[in-house]
Amino acid sequence: MASYSFMHLTMTYTVLITTALLVFVAISHILYQKRSAHSMISWLLAVVLLPYLAIPLYFFIGIRKRSSGRHKETVTFGERSHPDNVDPLQSTLLKVLEKNGIPPATSGNDYQLITSGTEAFVLMLEEIQAAKESIQFCTYVFAHDEMTEVMLAALTQRAREGIQVSLLLDIAGSFRAYVNQKPFAALKKAGGHVLFFAPLFRKPFQSYITLRNHRKIYLFDRQTVLGGGMNLSNAYMGADDGTQRWQDILYRLEGPAVYHFYVLFINDWNYAAGKKEQILPRPSKRGKGESVVQFIPSGPDIPSDALYEALLSSMYEARERIWIVTPYFVPDDTMMQALVIAKHRGVDVKLITPRESDHLIADLGRNPYMKELYEAEVDIVLYEGDMLHAKSILFDSTSSMIGSVNFDNRSLFLNYEVVTFAYSTHLIVQVEAWMKGLIAHSGREMKQLSKSREALGNIMKVFTPLL
Repeated sequence: MASYSFMHLTMTYTVLITTALLVFVAISHILYQKRSAHSMISWLLAVVLLPYLAIPLYFFIGIRKRSSGRHKETVTFGERSHPDNVDPLQSTLLKVLEKNGIPPATSGNDYQLITSGTEAFVLMLEEIQAAKESIQFCTYVFAHDEMTEVMLAALTQRAREGIQVSLLLDIAGSFRAYVNQKPFAALKKAGGHVLFFAPLFRKPFQSYITLRNHRKIYLFDRQTVLGGGMNLSNAYMGADDGTQRWQDILYRLEGPAVYHFYVLFINDWNYAAGKKEQILPRPSKRGKGESVVQFIPSGPDIPSDALYEALLSSMYEARERIWIVTPYFVPDDTMMQALVIAKHRGVDVKLITPRESDHLIADLGRNPYMKELYEAEVDIVLYEGDMLHAKSILFDSTSSMIGSVNFDNRSLFLNYEVVTFAYSTHLIVQVEAWMKGLIAHSGREMKQLSKSREALGNIMKVFTPLL
């Protein structure tokens, strides 16, 4: 009996000491990590009050930035100059990005907007056929369906012809493709390569399952890139067969800015492959386009929150308008304050978002924020068509952003993302015309929420800082 009591006491003390050590390590790491005060307080309370639940959760989803070594390497570009033909009104934004180590805006780019899923599919196949050396794709969602069956056949044929074909797919967004890899067999046999970012059972304690690679990079010969919000699925792009596709946007970029996408892709690929592929030098060919474009990546492999700072700075600098197109709207308090203040300053603030998105939790989470903007008399535009998946922002008549980043905490602080800022007037006019087309198919009347749904939204708001 005495022996049992001693063992029981020993085990109790061991558990208590181990728990205390884990709490100390978790709190130390929370204080070390760069995050908002709201997020920090939420995590600290969770760790202290619910240590057995919160500590594993924190080390699984709570860590944001990554160091080099056994984790994914940070991306550096090492360029520090501005083109001469950038409008002085953009100088503040450019300085913010420069201080964060982001490559400068480049002139001489050819930048084309694609707002049709059918047009995007045709263009994708044309670029696949035109490639002379390499085809390198990075996407979040890859679905085995009619569209990707045609695309895989084209990629397989090009691989047989000696073109380097590399597909990098995210494990979370492309989980079904990860489970069933038979459709990739012909491509692999032809010499193509398919890798998954952060496989489920590889490096399970490095939190990469939750830090998702949400980038869309469709790169050809290191000279042309298709990017934006469209994933590889028939829901986004495909043949003109009557399919009702999600409303999204893609861009075709050719010129000096493309090289930065290539460097980013190789960094992602090297992590997934577990080996270091050499980054080839920048092509000597000079751009002949007329567009000034800046590439901005974000994520755990970027040392700072450059994109977040750029968006926040642009909101405070805006004098005429801030038009936001996003499928999911769960911002942090600082951005909410910036939007409300902008409205109070007389800026035309519009939020263009689907009346109902494809994620119920996201819709519940956005309700308190949309209500706050509505009460501040911000123009809430609710898209009535098929799912609106595009991500874009217009700031005055000086810049437009298009890319993979949603207006929520996960995209802004956790996921691997990439966007472009366009500074040329003709591009801004095109984005404005596209947004006006969305507005024409939208309504503005917000439904009165039930008490239970409003309560659920407020509960969701409590949990958003933990992400």
